[in-house]
Amino acid sequence: MLIGIDVGGTFTDGVLFDNKSVKKTVKNPTDNQNLQTTLFFVLDELLKSCNPKDIKRVVISTTLITNIIATQSGEKTALILIPGRGLPYSYFNFFKKTFFLSGGIDFRGRVYEKIKEEEVIEIVDKIRADGIKNIAVVSKFSNRNASFENKIKQIINDKYSDAKVITGNEVAGPLNFARRAVTTYYTAMTNFQWNAFVDDLQKAFQERNLNAKIEILKADGGTMSIQNARKRPCETIFSGPAASTMGAIATTMDSKNSIVVDIGGTTSDIALLIEGDPLYASKGARINEKYTHINSFAVRSINLGGDSAITIKNDDILVGPERKGPAACFNGPCPTTTDAFNLRYKLDIGNMHLSEESLRKLAEQLGIDILEVCDKVIAKVINELTFAINNMFKEWETEPAYRIWEILNKKQFIPEQIVGIGAAANAIIPVVADNMGIDYEINQHSSVANALGACLSRPTIGFNMHLDTENKKYVIDLDGYTGKLKNVNNIQLEDAKKIAYEYLQYIADQNDVTGYATNAEFYLEEQFNMIRNWDRVGKIFEIGIQIKPGLINEFTGVK
Repeated sequence: MLIGIDVGGTFTDGVLFDNKSVKKTVKNPTDNQNLQTTLFFVLDELLKSCNPKDIKRVVISTTLITNIIATQSGEKTALILIPGRGLPYSYFNFFKKTFFLSGGIDFRGRVYEKIKEEEVIEIVDKIRADGIKNIAVVSKFSNRNASFENKIKQIINDKYSDAKVITGNEVAGPLNFARRAVTTYYTAMTNFQWNAFVDDLQKAFQERNLNAKIEILKADGGTMSIQNARKRPCETIFSGPAASTMGAIATTMDSKNSIVVDIGGTTSDIALLIEGDPLYASKGARINEKYTHINSFAVRSINLGGDSAITIKNDDILVGPERKGPAACFNGPCPTTTDAFNLRYKLDIGNMHLSEESLRKLAEQLGIDILEVCDKVIAKVINELTFAINNMFKEWETEPAYRIWEILNKKQFIPEQIVGIGAAANAIIPVVADNMGIDYEINQHSSVANALGACLSRPTIGFNMHLDTENKKYVIDLDGYTGKLKNVNNIQLEDAKKIAYEYLQYIADQNDVTGYATNAEFYLEEQFNMIRNWDRVGKIFEIGIQIKPGLINEFTGVK
């Protein structure tokens, strides 16, 4: 048996899944001040319907990191950068407490200017004086040579033992210095709270005699072990939209071009499936308008949900953005978007009389018919969702996968359906789809499809390998591993690919996901000759390999 739990901003959903069928579902309001309480309540409700010993795997999607960053409630953090030659330091002054060191490493990992220990000590003294205990350290090209970062970390540990240091080579491997710096900073900022959450999670499992694997959903729709999640908390940001997207894939199991719209209580998330596969953000997840090295779906969230409050201001009807509670039809304090759709289309959701009663008060204030109030609300909702979807297409059109599809198919991309996710999808999505002139799909499990998506997502691993025959070494950017090469004169592209695949197999074995390594794919295969004095002195290979996000091998559909 498998369990999936999605801790959303408004509701926390849980699913107990076994043998192609959903055995039990749970939906409970989220306590954003204490996510653990909500999560454990949902877990306990699911466990009432099974023997804990039968649970093999639990996957959790959580808004914790999103909340910490959005509310700026993370730990005070300093960022130490070694940019080397190139752009002025001011370009990389991303955060208030950013410090710069001299020194430089080139793109092949060779040191051309050493760092100065006295500079490091001076900066550490300033950081200590500011009472900052979380420090991110990033050197340009440290994914080719981590010696600067490792030395700075050792100096900090010697001079300031209370500090917690996170280095770029540990958590942000791919090239692009700016994105590596931002990713490492946010990792350092959220590390303490995230690991406290993981401690509580593991303790709760022990108390319940749960020996199941604990995995965390990532922004790219794949999962990682709880041990790996400790080191990479920011990988979990936007896992909510990832959960709903994977839920859409699990409940449709088709190859259509689809828009996924997850109508939550407070917000709605929009994603795209191209022939059944999710579209990724090629530049990585964007946090506070800064790009990162976090692999993520190309998604957008808007402040409109099924529980968005309907209010009046200056004789005009406003929809959202605040949520004051559940819909009136569920004994909520005020009318919401769900109530307007409920009454206008006679959907019989909850107590429809309560929807009518709450909306009638607004109609009397405005001096108009109650159905006119519904029509105005519905028009605003449709316009906002349609506008957001159309705007997303402008962003999606810039993604390589989107453009390649149009080139290969020699036609413009046209969505075939909207896949509705969330409790309010039944009320809102049919009307939006009709307005856009396309079909829609709402599965019987759509209200908890995000938890189902988390439950059924498979583990993923991916990395880039830089292999340099002249330097007789290769570097894996996932964890900074450096390997030595022999017989360098005979290495060809296929040999480089073999080295990368064998290391992926090793990591898969270490993480107990060996069965998925056979499905690994290469997404980067490049070879460059190194020429000096008209002679070739070596080759450089750039290899990218991954276990692609998708559904677990044993999943064939859901009843």
